[in-house]
Amino acid sequence: MADAVFLAALNHLLARADWARMRLLPFAGRTARIEMPPLVLVCEIAADGRLQPGPVPAAADVALRLPPDALFLLPLGQDKLMAQVTVEGNAEFATALSFVLRNLRWDVEEDLAALVGDIAAHRIVQGAVRLADWQSRAATNLAANLSDYLAIEQRVLVPAVELDALRDGIAGLDAGLGRAERRLAAL
Repeated sequence: MADAVFLAALNHLLARADWARMRLLPFAGRTARIEMPPLVLVCEIAADGRLQPGPVPAAADVALRLPPDALFLLPLGQDKLMAQVTVEGNAEFATALSFVLRNLRWDVEEDLAALVGDIAAHRIVQGAVRLADWQSRAATNLAANLSDYLAIEQRVLVPAVELDALRDGIAGLDAGLGRAERRLAAL
């Protein structure tokens, strides 16, 4: 079930990305195995450059393994997620497939426009972006306030100013000890 949904989503993105289908066309008939525990997707490149359910071979032409915490890495950005992917198999096919997966983008506004119209879709997406930005700023402010509370009022954490002063004091002491050692060595 999840395989069919994932394939449908990828094919929806590929339908609007001619460049991606053209990049996959030379690999028609080859199989790819995408593992993101607990999901394992085996697909085959169709003659038109889209993906279709593939046979479950013992060894696919390419295997892409995502870490089990891949969904938690997604908010950090696609680059962070792709850095954690391990790739095995045919290097040329793996390069093309990972390039396509890394650069496919979903144009939410375009899909939403088909349902509610262009202006409404633009405003909904704009509102969602503002909401996400507000949530990000709120989380950042909450973390800063919590760290200030724990450092200044509760004294559970060391304030950054005190830590910097301690670091500078240790560096000065180290420099002074170095000078004293050189003087003792000279005597």
